[in-house]
Amino acid sequence: MSGFGSRKLRAGEVVEIRSAAEVAATLGPDGSLDALPFMPEMLRHCGERVRVFKRAHKTCDTINQTGNRRMDRTVHLEGLRCDGSAHGGCQAGCLLFWKEEWLRPVSAPAAGGRAPEPADLTEHLERATRRVPEPGSDAPAYRCQATELFTASRPIRRWDLFHYLEDLTSRNVGLLEFVRVSLIALFNFLQGLRGGSGLPRFSGGRLHGKTPSQSLGLRPGDAVAVRSVEEIAETLDTGSRNRGMFFDQEMIPSCGGRYRVARRVERIIDERSGRMVELKNDCIVLEGVICRAHYSKARLFCPRSIPPYWREIWLRKLEGGGSGRGSGSAPQ
Repeated sequence: MSGFGSRKLRAGEVVEIRSAAEVAATLGPDGSLDALPFMPEMLRHCGERVRVFKRAHKTCDTINQTGNRRMDRTVHLEGLRCDGSAHGGCQAGCLLFWKEEWLRPVSAPAAGGRAPEPADLTEHLERATRRVPEPGSDAPAYRCQATELFTASRPIRRWDLFHYLEDLTSRNVGLLEFVRVSLIALFNFLQGLRGGSGLPRFSGGRLHGKTPSQSLGLRPGDAVAVRSVEEIAETLDTGSRNRGMFFDQEMIPSCGGRYRVARRVERIIDERSGRMVELKNDCIVLEGVICRAHYSKARLFCPRSIPPYWREIWLRKLEGGGSGRGSGSAPQ
């Protein structure tokens, strides 16, 4: 039903999201296709024409931390992120996954077929956002694309390197970026064999016990500067965490840059349990800052583009300042 035949979609191509009735015809009783849920937040995009942001031929496993996993006939579309409206107001802002069966070429005519009316589909999908809570818990448990992603994907064999070539042929990654990141990965691999440190240089934190905090009272639209790697390292424990929040090496390229605050994150769904987690400490998302998967060998070139979380102590508030490096493009 995808309409694309054996041809795989590539980044930059324009597609049309099928109607709610057409999408419904592809879904099973649990509102999923190949174990990937079509969520209520996606319904409002039906009928829109959108560019493919990246082909989701693989994705990183944030549930069991097994690295990249293979996916089939799936893409991310430009700018389409989950707003959490049907999932308890979750603020994770995940980039949505779209099966090719839910899309069609812009030149293809609309297809007919028997399917539930959109109102029935909305009710059906909303019921599918709930899962059975853990034993002994009376809190609601949610089901979404992120919680089901491990089931909706499959392992990539260690000797299977074809997915790296597909990063290039899908246009997910440009040639210069591919060469640069590949050389860094090779350097890091060789350094690992020798017991040396790789790139980017980061010695990690050294604090034992409670880590420091700082309140800046940041709000959406505020201009901030990200502190240097050295300054951030002074706020981290030996596990590179500040009050439980991990400082990832993919965040290092943003250090020294100026950005605007996109939002404060106060509640997110735990992907393993489906429970809503209320965040007790400050958690900031910056405009235009996403994980580009350039340095972690376990998730190299992952197209998921997760926005990293920042502690306020890792930032400096700029009074009336404009945004600078890295903030000129909107986040996908």
